[in-house]
Amino acid sequence: MRPSRALIDLDALRHNYRLARGRHGGRALAVVKANAYGHGAVECARALAPEVDGFAVAFLEEALELREAGIEQPILLLEGIFDADELDAVVRHDLWMVVHHAEQIRIIDHAKPALPLDVWLKVNSGMNRAGFLPHELRAAWQRLKDNGRVGSITLMTHFACADEPHVLATSEQVAAFDAATRDLPGPRSLANSGAILGWPDAHRDWARPGILLYGADPMPGEPNGLRPVMTLESAIMAIREIPEGAPLGYGARFHAERPTRVGLVAMGYADGYPRTVPDGTPVAVDGIRTRLIGRVSMDMLTVDITDLPEARLGSRVELWGNNVPVNRIAEAAHTIAYELLCNVKRVRFEYTG
Repeated sequence: MRPSRALIDLDALRHNYRLARGRHGGRALAVVKANAYGHGAVECARALAPEVDGFAVAFLEEALELREAGIEQPILLLEGIFDADELDAVVRHDLWMVVHHAEQIRIIDHAKPALPLDVWLKVNSGMNRAGFLPHELRAAWQRLKDNGRVGSITLMTHFACADEPHVLATSEQVAAFDAATRDLPGPRSLANSGAILGWPDAHRDWARPGILLYGADPMPGEPNGLRPVMTLESAIMAIREIPEGAPLGYGARFHAERPTRVGLVAMGYADGYPRTVPDGTPVAVDGIRTRLIGRVSMDMLTVDITDLPEARLGSRVELWGNNVPVNRIAEAAHTIAYELLCNVKRVRFEYTG
């Protein structure tokens, strides 16, 4: 059996949720969209269900997967509904939904739901991606309040730069949200992962931890105590010696600076490990840090084990996890941890805890 696998530590997931809820105060929706950022939405939701205040997903199909798996906690649709037909499913499966543009209100106005709807009304406080502009918000709120179809309205916004602690945009967005919602009743939800950890002024009734649940710290310069949930690993499948000056891999990008012992690893970009990382990107072999050498190919990559005489066929190779932070690999690949975690595929998923 090919040795590539993703080990998912559910104890670490629960630890990170508790940390987020404790740092923020109030209640917290665990964001499990995009298959729980590549970790397995059903498995992660089941692990969190005994203590979570609720879940958030992107769209209806993701919510239905959780309901079909027996998840009974509140589930928020972050993108809301796309057409009138989805509203029936929202009511039938007792879902909450974000309303962020006028067409969604129009659908609600023309509907006859069997039960009052739980709506999260989104304010565009400066990210300019989704939500009602501040000067539009009160009319939207009043329309929802008056149509007789809405039971509760939670006011929310989303931050563009919460993971940048020295950028003032988050403070400006908080101020814009507060001005737009002044005197409007109802709970508030502002804080995503970065704001939970770095912006206490954004802490209100509901937090929405996402990436931090999975241990990829959005504030990597701070000792926040998060634990990585996914360890992506494989094993050495072959070993060879190449002389000084010899090329290695596609494009002959790497040339050996000395006689080099090379470990061939069963992992490549088709499995989700990024092709764009350079020579020198860290990996860990049997828990000891070394480096990637040569270009990542579709199913394999190569690592330098010259200084690891104990490394052998079958030695465990960690691509990211406790020894190699996923943020470090994302930085090397000029991307973000979200993308790396979501792209893991073709490997066995094994759950512990």
